[in-house]
Amino acid sequence: MSENTKVLGALVIGAAAGAALGLLFAPAKGSELRKKINGNMNDIIDQLSDKINEGKEALSELKDKAMNKAEDLKGKASDLKNDVESEADRMKNKAKQAVSSY
Repeated sequence: MSENTKVLGALVIGAAAGAALGLLFAPAKGSELRKKINGNMNDIIDQLSDKINEGKEALSELKDKAMNKAEDLKGKASDLKNDVESEADRMKNKAKQAVSSY
């Protein structure tokens, strides 16, 4: 989890706690207070859901980038292997030619 995500989560939780305490200490009837708390909690739940979805999207993008990078590295490794094998075959043929000329 990134530092920004941790800070954002702490801010959302702090805002929720502050809103709940503000409502609890505000003069209102119990039924009105419960409606306000419920409404605020629904807003906070919606905000958290949005942040969770953003996090999922960011992780998906990161996974896609990692998979693409892995495929690129796999291709480069395969090319390097082929180059090394070709060079080894070339050197082997030169060695055979050198031995047969003696």
